Amino acid sequence: MCPQRQEWFIPLGLLLLPHLLLANIQDASDQMTVISGSNVTLKISNVTHNYKQLAWFYNDNQKIVEQESKDPKYFKSQFKDRVRLGGDHTLFIYNVQKEDSSTYILKVLKESGKEISRYISLKVLDPVPKPVIKIEKIQEESNRCHLKLSCEIEGLSASWYGDSRPLPKEIHSNVLEITVNPQNYSRSYTCQVSNAVSSKNDTVYFTLPCTLDYGHCILLHSSQLTGHASSSLSCHHRPDGTVWRLAMRLPSYHQHILRARKRKKRSPCPL
Repeated sequence: MCPQRQEWFIPLGLLLLPHLLLANIQDASDQMTVISGSNVTLKISNVTHNYKQLAWFYNDNQKIVEQESKDPKYFKSQFKDRVRLGGDHTLFIYNVQKEDSSTYILKVLKESGKEISRYISLKVLDPVPKPVIKIEKIQEESNRCHLKLSCEIEGLSASWYGDSRPLPKEIHSNVLEITVNPQNYSRSYTCQVSNAVSSKNDTVYFTLPCTLDYGHCILLHSSQLTGHASSSLSCHHRPDGTVWRLAMRLPSYHQHILRARKRKKRSPCPL
């Protein structure tokens, strides 16, 4: 019986948490990178309270909000119902989107007639999609196992980990091709994709001499069973009834994960 697959982030993912929590800027020279859908606070320190007019701009031409007296005036823009001017000249933006990325400008007109401009750069990124590892090849020969795994996410490169430890830097690509033996194998292989605000991964589990486990389906190479050029598939169900199926073309050993299908009842896994 296979252990139930678990979602987890390897230690590198923990290093990204400060980016997820970043939501406040105190200095105009700083930059902010946030995840789409979050709420952002743009704040500039050391701005005079004695001013005739104050305004926030999305860029040089698009004004977001202006304040001359007590009540601020909001302008028609992409930020409709998503911005609020707070105390200390703070600009709150709710549910930020990728198109909100820009260099924001705070312009303050002093009582003396002098205008001051301060700048804050905001970059909004979408979370990365969850990768899926595909088994391109698994072949046993001379007490060794040749593995070829792919993990393709458009526009992103993958990092590979064996037993949660980074594999050599030269393997940082979307395809992992290695030959393992009892001395150098890992019990799991993980593909991780990430950007400045998020990180996701997928994992397959390996046991000697040449077995890969998706957490629900186990693929056994021929020599473990009959010694002939064939493979065997064992499928398991998630608690919610989802079934993972694996299709193969023999004798090329190419496999492709098919879509997980929801089933109300736990029925045998068809090939």
